[in-house]
Amino acid sequence: MKNSTTVKMLLLFGLSTVLWSCRKDKSVTPEEQVQLPGQGVTAVNGLYILNEGNFGSNKASLDYYDYATGVYRRNLYGAANPSVTLGLGDVGNDIKIYGSKLYVVVNGSNKLEILDVKSTKKLAQVDIPNCRYVAFYKNKAYVTSYDGYVGVIDTASFKIDTKITVGRQPEDLAVVGDKLYVANSGGYSSSDYERSISVINLTTNLESKRIDVAINLNRLKADQYGDLYVTSRGDYYNIKSNLYVVDTKTDAVKKKFDIEASTFTIDKDFAYIISTAWSNVTMSTVVSYSKINVKDETVVAGGFIKDGSEKDIVMPYGIAVDPISSDIYLTDAKDYVSPGALYCFDKTGKKKFSVVTGDVPAHLVFYTK
Repeated sequence: MKNSTTVKMLLLFGLSTVLWSCRKDKSVTPEEQVQLPGQGVTAVNGLYILNEGNFGSNKASLDYYDYATGVYRRNLYGAANPSVTLGLGDVGNDIKIYGSKLYVVVNGSNKLEILDVKSTKKLAQVDIPNCRYVAFYKNKAYVTSYDGYVGVIDTASFKIDTKITVGRQPEDLAVVGDKLYVANSGGYSSSDYERSISVINLTTNLESKRIDVAINLNRLKADQYGDLYVTSRGDYYNIKSNLYVVDTKTDAVKKKFDIEASTFTIDKDFAYIISTAWSNVTMSTVVSYSKINVKDETVVAGGFIKDGSEKDIVMPYGIAVDPISSDIYLTDAKDYVSPGALYCFDKTGKKKFSVVTGDVPAHLVFYTK
């Protein structure tokens, strides 16, 4: 009896040691570095890349491309925060810089991580269920939650001040003047999608109206002329994805482009759009690249990749444009379970370089001086 108890204790001790070792190893993913061409002297320090990681794998990670040195660094978070047991978490869904802080929305882990923008050391964590995207106004951060609200967070105390009720399963959001626009999806209800943008008065933090647009809204961005561009994902079968323009002066839809759009970014007078649409005809994903002149609201012929490099991109997933050079950065999620890639194109659409990233590279933000 005594020997049996001793054996059990030894087994339990051994198992706990293994689990502790695995947990310790998992918490500190070593940083990797790759030498790329530098970008010279510019007002941009570099580019942060948030890798989603496959859902349930707890593999969200953070990369950084340093403009001055040309060094591409993978797995920054683990190296900067070795005591954080589970690393960045499960499914990185958005990344933004506001002041001296880096805000990372981690959807599967139900949290907003707040990091020092220079060191990426963790400063705080705000728990928000099924969080999606973040935007800022004065001293507040606004985070959408699939629980049907926008959480208002004080950027000094890192506390939630209030919750603003919006539509079902809100996605992206954008600030224009003193109004916050929130794309409602209703993504959990395929037979009854939402089709509106909630308009929030930022002086009162109350929803003032809803703009009827299209079903299953997703990404949303403002241009420099007071217009709001928003994507509709459709129903993934009969109704295709599309891109709409809302006039924020009248809060009414002014244009439908009739081009499929999964995600996009706007830089100065141009919107850069990528689409990965499933075709029931070919039973495969159809990839397309579009470019729009937002000043006169016309489609630019030929997209934005001009050298044929798109043939090497399996699954375009994220996009950003350098605010100074207008270089285009595009991520490739490949098979969604293995390391992806970051591509850099110059403003004429010619490839400059590519580099291996973490799993499912998705969201990008420029760190400016």
